[in-house]
Amino acid sequence: MTLPDLALQIVYARLGWAVVAASIVAALWRGPALTRPVLAAILGGALVAMLLPGELSPAWWLGLAFQYPSGLLVGCCALRLHERWHGIRRSRAMPHTLAGVLVVCGTLLYLDTFGLLARGFYHAGFWPTLAPAIAALGAAACALAIVRGHARSPASAMLGAIALFSLLRLPTGNLWDAMLDPLLCGWAVFTLAAGAVRKSGRRASDRLAGNQEAPLAPVLQPAPLEQFSSVKE
Repeated sequence: MTLPDLALQIVYARLGWAVVAASIVAALWRGPALTRPVLAAILGGALVAMLLPGELSPAWWLGLAFQYPSGLLVGCCALRLHERWHGIRRSRAMPHTLAGVLVVCGTLLYLDTFGLLARGFYHAGFWPTLAPAIAALGAAACALAIVRGHARSPASAMLGAIALFSLLRLPTGNLWDAMLDPLLCGWAVFTLAAGAVRKSGRRASDRLAGNQEAPLAPVLQPAPLEQFSSVKE
């Protein structure tokens, strides 16, 4: 087991939480247009707040609640800020495929952590042979996806998280902590739920449109009275 240096953990936590906080503020922004100067001010304000000493820093309280942000969460948030910087509203930082994988893996890991499965999944992230092997395979897969142009944004974020773990063992020395955390899992669940709601809404609108475009059954018109022969008295 190789643990990261405590000083590196502190610096990483401050910088990582600043990126995450700025991304959340940008996502919830309802004020004037989110121009580049405004976005830069948000990121700068988040960084200054996180660098405050001791309990004055929001990073202190976030660390008590969530420990450290995963490298993948920081990478996805950095990608989202990059998209907003360039005026891209539809994000590619959390595609549905990645969200589904994160939800499944997160569920298994958290059930194991709470003792409901007790299979040692989380502790496998500390193993000196298995964890580096999985990291190497993941890095190769991400590099291949980037070269081929498949899901470059999430692949880049994942590759950055793997590199952070492989080179500096951040954030905790556990491979799963570099790839998952509660906030990232919550983001993935929200992405899947929002996608399901949009899909059901599209289906309902398609059914309504189909009913409106269906031809109406012909209405039988009564024959005019002149067609009937007059009755002789």
